Amino acid sequence: MTVHVDEITEAVAEMCMKANFELGDDIINGYQQALKREESPIAKEILERLLENAEIAKNEKMPICQDTGMTVIFVEVGQDLQIEGGELSTAINEGVRRGYEEGYLRKSVVAGPLERINTGDNTPAVIHTEIVPGDKLKLTVAPKGFGSENMSQIKMLKPADGVEGVKDFVLQVVKEAGPNPCPPIVVGVGIGGTFEKAALLAKKSLLRPIGEHNDRESILDLEIELLEKINELDIGPQGFGGKTTALAVNIETYPTHIAGLPVAVNINCHVTRHKERVLG
Repeated sequence: MTVHVDEITEAVAEMCMKANFELGDDIINGYQQALKREESPIAKEILERLLENAEIAKNEKMPICQDTGMTVIFVEVGQDLQIEGGELSTAINEGVRRGYEEGYLRKSVVAGPLERINTGDNTPAVIHTEIVPGDKLKLTVAPKGFGSENMSQIKMLKPADGVEGVKDFVLQVVKEAGPNPCPPIVVGVGIGGTFEKAALLAKKSLLRPIGEHNDRESILDLEIELLEKINELDIGPQGFGGKTTALAVNIETYPTHIAGLPVAVNINCHVTRHKERVLG
């Protein structure tokens, strides 16, 4: 199977716009379910406004949030796929440039983290590439706003800290974040691997639809327990109190070293955005 880079660029450009204009059905449903549970009048009103905002953004082709994010893209390349006409990362970044230009999306990327000079087109994207079986190309575009990204943390726990140490750390991160990540949030947790692997697991877990849980029963139970504890913190929608601080806790794990227990927490705001496309 062959895919031309022009097709990749076009798909990325379209997904950059759609991700910023159209909130996923799982998030909309999460708002609606939270609205039924809420008792606080202020929390209810905020959730209603979030639903209204999402509807306007979709109908008017306008950004759901003014922070249209740094573009994170997960790429799964089938080992039997051939990409022709150019280089993969160049094609992806051209798609980001076009999407942010054509969609009138805010350009938020600076070329150097210390020099702080804006690149003017929201490139480069952060690209995570994985070789997988098959002959397809799967692209997942996930714009990441930094109100929530800045609230994320990683900690190298000791194995003796165990599951209680993991729970304490996750709750600590959410407490410290408070209203800053614009709740209701989605909490991504990566456990295991190495320093960088845990962070990637946490980031990737945020792609999982609201309401879907980890396949392992022990991790599923941990997701449910942490979500309950987080929603008991009374941070609530936009930090004004209520039962809906988080819509979901998504946990992914990976084997790790006998001497380590890395844990990363990556938070998404109420605008948890991602779109995917399979080419080939």
